[in-house]
Amino acid sequence: MSTNENTKYTDANSVPKPILFIARVLQFISPALATKFAIYLFKKPIRYKTPKHELDMDKQSKQQTVHIKSLKKDIRVYSYGKASKKILLVHGWSGRGTQLVSIADALLAQGYMTISFDAPAHGKSATKTTMMPEFVSCIHQLEKEFGPFEAAIGHSLGAMALLSAVKEGFRIKKLVILGAGDSINDIIKMFVEKMKLKPVIGTRMKRIFFDILSFDIENYSGNISAKEVKIPTLVFHDENDTDVPVSSSKNIRQNLEDSELIITQNLGHRRILKDEKVIAKILDYLS
Repeated sequence: MSTNENTKYTDANSVPKPILFIARVLQFISPALATKFAIYLFKKPIRYKTPKHELDMDKQSKQQTVHIKSLKKDIRVYSYGKASKKILLVHGWSGRGTQLVSIADALLAQGYMTISFDAPAHGKSATKTTMMPEFVSCIHQLEKEFGPFEAAIGHSLGAMALLSAVKEGFRIKKLVILGAGDSINDIIKMFVEKMKLKPVIGTRMKRIFFDILSFDIENYSGNISAKEVKIPTLVFHDENDTDVPVSSSKNIRQNLEDSELIITQNLGHRRILKDEKVIAKILDYLS
């Protein structure tokens, strides 16, 4: 959830100074206004231009617009390859449906087909704001329209969404998660620190999210969802990940019934998606 593909999530220097100035002024004038502004930014991902190495997948995929009924929102869905065995790929915050291209290419070579999507407010999908529960809603509808899936692979917030989806009944044989976030409360806390706002703004944000969802958003935390995940799960995290600490995956792994944790080095939060050894392990795990 960093503001660009390389900056540390908690690095306040990554936030444009005008945004920090507005946040401070609103906090001084009215905590309620500051909270409203913070929630808007918290729900607004950045849309990045598709990198060159993802363009082939973008061109070769069959793309279609799918209406997510429960959200009343349209998303872009990518069908990559043609095979009876299907794998669902779920990107992270400010990602795209083609972000896991290296993994997708390897899966195609092994006889799989991948289904991926641009979550609401991401990539080519409509609307400007979203939250993780909307990722989960997309997963459930794509299962109905494109499933069944052999397995699913998720990165960062997409990994958290898959854990929640499996907890809610998403039926797959195996799950692979990379760089998964854990506590929603910790994510909000880091966001508030990044915005240089007072902790009370975070408390207010959580109260508003509770009013919107009618339950504690912390229920979407990775370690909580993991308690209900009974299928084999392969967990990757890099010890040098500066966006999401490796402790997140360690916490999640403790609550998984059947899992394997692999800690990599010097791959960070995104290069882990392209690493040949990581991809080879994923293929071996799914075979």
